[in-house]
Parts: sequence; C-alpha cells; structure tokens
Amino acid sequence: MTAAPLLDARLVVEHGDFRLDLRLTIDKGEVVALLGPNGAGKTTALRALAGLRPLTAGYVTLDGRDLDRPDRRVWTPTEHRPIGVVFQDYLLFPHLSALDNVAFGPRRHGVRREAARARAATWLDRVGLADHAARKPRHLSGGQAQRVALARALAVDPALLLLDEPLAALDARTRLDTRAELHRHLAEHPGATLLVTHDPLDALVLADRLVIVEHGRVVQEGDAATITAQPRTDYVARLVGLNLYRGTADGHTVRVADGFALTSADRLDGDAFVAFPPAAVALHPRRPDGSPRNVWAATISGIQRHGDNLRVQLDGPIRVAADVTPAAAAHLRLIPGQPVWAAVKAAETRAYPAGP
Repeated sequence: MTAAPLLDARLVVEHGDFRLDLRLTIDKGEVVALLGPNGAGKTTALRALAGLRPLTAGYVTLDGRDLDRPDRRVWTPTEHRPIGVVFQDYLLFPHLSALDNVAFGPRRHGVRREAARARAATWLDRVGLADHAARKPRHLSGGQAQRVALARALAVDPALLLLDEPLAALDARTRLDTRAELHRHLAEHPGATLLVTHDPLDALVLADRLVIVEHGRVVQEGDAATITAQPRTDYVARLVGLNLYRGTADGHTVRVADGFALTSADRLDGDAFVAFPPAAVALHPRRPDGSPRNVWAATISGIQRHGDNLRVQLDGPIRVAADVTPAAAAHLRLIPGQPVWAAVKAAETRAYPAGP
C-alpha cells in the first residue's frame, strides 16, 4: 500500500473576483515548488497553509491531523500549527539577537527559555552562524539573515516547511551560495517542504516536483524533466525557454495558426502541441535552400540581450523567439522592422498530444 502524503490539502479561497482552487499533496522528505505568474495564487496558497488566510472551502490535513476544514468548523491558529515559514523579507525581529530570533519559535511552542536557546545555538551552528549568535539583524548580510530565518523555521521541527521566495532578496553571488546551502538543508529535512517561487532555476535545483498554477488552478504538474520537455501553457513554455504552439496534427504536420503548418519528426494525429527552443531558429537574409522543413518569412519586432546571445523576437504567421550570437546579428545587420527568413529543422521540433 502507498503511504498517505504528509500534507493533503485542497485550498479553496475566494477573494473578490479571484478564486483559488488548488489540490496539493506533499510526501515526507519531498520538496514541491509552486510556480506561476504574478497573481496566480501562489502567496494565497502559502498563507492559507500557514493559517494566515482562512479557507472558503476545502481542507488542510497535515500528518493525519485536520488543521483547517471549514465544513466541520475546524481551524487551527497559526502558532499551533506544526509549520515553519521563511518569508521573502525574512521578518526577523530587529530588537532580538540571531540566537533569540531562532529561539523564538521553540519558546512559542512551550519550550523553556534555556532549552530553546540551546536548540537555537545548535541550529545556528548547523547553518554556519554560530559566531554570529549575538548579532542583531541589522548587522547581518542578506545571506546571513536568510540562514537565520531558515534556522528559526526549522528549530520548531516543522512537519511542513513553507518557503516564500526565500532567495529573491539576495544579490546574484549570494543567491548562488545560499541556494547550495539551502539545498543541503532541505535534503536533510524529514518533513514536507513547499517552495513558492517565480524563479525556474530555484525550482529546478531545489524541488523534487513542480506544480504550475495559473489563475488559481493547477495547469501542469510533474518532475522537472517532464515539465521542461512538454510545456502545456505559454507561461510554462516561457519559463523553460521554448516556443510553444497548439494546433491539429496530421502525421508529421501540425497546423497551428490560420493554416500555417509546422513539420515535426514526431508523428501524431489530433489536438497537439509543437515546441522548439529559440536556439533552433536560424535567420537568413533570403529564403534558404536545403534541408530545413520549416521555412517562413518574418519581421523582426525586437532585439534583447539574452545571456551571451541576443534574443530576436519575430512577427509573422507565428510569433517566435530566436537566439543568435552577436557576431551573427552583426553579419545579418539585424534591426527592428527588418524582414528575414526563419528556418527550423523538423528534427529540432517536438510534437506531443495536447490532451483535454
């Protein structure tokens, strides 16, 4: 028999015209990343789990115990939930030392002062801040403050750890180091972890499973390999860096817009998605000869730097992003408004069923 998930929740929250309806399960030791665009409902879901926003309907069951079930008038206050929270801005108490910030959680759970401080000292040592125990938050760097906040959340031995954009406030270098540190601690955490983030790299590095939410509902769920290989919405496609189109497949041909068709190496029939990376798009000043099966006339609508390359936005029968090197852009003399020919080899496209 399959063990029951540590967290079993259906979060239904109504606020004005917005409705969140999210089914969420997390196993012991599992890290789940909740991703979505602004306004999708990520923070609402986290606050509902923490007891900071009441459910309209649904339930929150953690380790077999109902924490929130409106139909039975069950509701557990935040401070009595076995949950630790790390907020984006850390929310450390400015008047308390790092040690007393970490000891605050155990104290709220009834642990005596000296025992709470001893537990806090152990956790500060585990996050590498034993020699910063007496410092106030204003004397900590961003990365140090994040680690104190993590230690404070873990010091209560939470069955569920909630991380709300935990790396968003850090600079790039500190973020890299802190992400690696966080990964180590999450691997050791025996409970369930929910990571709310808009950063796909944080999700891919830290999470075992991704849940994508848009407009208050789950639109895609799975491991990183599945999500990145087969995005199912425009948001997910942008997240993983793919051009994505929906259409009707007939063998190796997928008709996607006003009769425009893309050829894929995959054979399908019926409702389908077809996707390819921007790097697969080649640009030419004239219609190319030779092997590409997908060739069309386009107009450059924008050019932006994208890592070491340039990302070129193309208008035409379909909107496409193409990545080219600066040298290639200079050779082609690419400027907005310029007509070009785009080409994508059939072997570099992926077609897969769209499903319901």
